[in-house]
Amino acid sequence: MIRDQLQTILARPGFERAVLALIIINAITLGLETSPAAMAAFGPLLGILDRAILALFVFEIAMRLFADFKGFWRDPWRIFDFAVVAIALIPATGPLSVLRAFRILRVLRLVSTVKSMRRVVTGLLAALPGMGSIVLLLFLIFYVFAVISTKLFAADFPQWFGSIGESAYTLFQIMTLESWSMGIVRP
Repeated sequence: MIRDQLQTILARPGFERAVLALIIINAITLGLETSPAAMAAFGPLLGILDRAILALFVFEIAMRLFADFKGFWRDPWRIFDFAVVAIALIPATGPLSVLRAFRILRVLRLVSTVKSMRRVVTGLLAALPGMGSIVLLLFLIFYVFAVISTKLFAADFPQWFGSIGESAYTLFQIMTLESWSMGIVRP
């Protein structure tokens, strides 16, 4: 009975919007914590706000666990939320204090909260196998043209095409326009 009511509350659009607002406020707070001027002026307030938002995130996850324990652990997005909030609970001192820097990952909860973002991430993950084929194809094309450019230009431009590695690097620079104007066109 209580679990059903809790699931109803958790499924309400207003609740989802409140969590979304908390995530955005938390992102702004974490960004302000990187500014020495903001920390000097509002440091204690930002710390209190950060802890309050973290407490609300913990409460939200506890509610979700209570409402549907098995379903919570079957949903990869909920597991992601749990991990992100758990990392934020690590103390600021001690050997694991470096993990506190990952508090900013709480902003990524936007992905699990906004359904359209979840669809985009799901699509990107589904496209990864095909991306591997594209990367392999690009590598083969680069290799072929590195060999060709080494054969054609090594004698005239040894600093750029003297070996396959130098040719591949030069082709990469040309493709990405990195140092194009200073390093290749006008050395």
